[in-house]
Amino acid sequence: MGSDREGLKAAACSAVLDALADLDVEYERPDQGSFVVKLPGEHKLWTTCSLVVGDHTLSLNAFVARRPDENHEGVYRWLLERNTRLGSLAFALDRLGDVYLVGRLPLGLITPQTVDQLLGEAVAASDSSFDQLLELGFASAIRREWEWRTARGESLANLAAFRHLIERTPGTHGAGSDEAPK
Repeated sequence: MGSDREGLKAAACSAVLDALADLDVEYERPDQGSFVVKLPGEHKLWTTCSLVVGDHTLSLNAFVARRPDENHEGVYRWLLERNTRLGSLAFALDRLGDVYLVGRLPLGLITPQTVDQLLGEAVAASDSSFDQLLELGFASAIRREWEWRTARGESLANLAAFRHLIERTPGTHGAGSDEAPK
């Protein structure tokens, strides 16, 4: 039984390595059964995924966002509703309240294709949810940052997705402005 398990673990590690080579992504291998993969996104610059080949499963953990500053109930409700539309992964919180994507698949199912699908689902879910999570959990910080940058003539390019938060806040510096983000 032990050699069967070791064979499954070795096959799963090989499948992960094959998938990572095919994807041509940046990764580290901190130990024999662990892989830390850095996946590029559009809304979220990077999604870092930890893949761990265990005795029975391949697990994935991907950091999505730190603990929200505000509107915890709204953020958690959105995450739970979003979980119903995910496949192999689900949103979860760590003990600090930071948001992660987590998932596990039995080692017998691990192929380069399933690893590719799992990583694809992770980056798609992380990237597509990022702006919404920031809007729900960090709206006040976004408004303060917008005001600070506007007052100093700094670029607003990476805040452009949140312009509507500024425009609907009376008295906010730059509210209602038609000026494009710098």
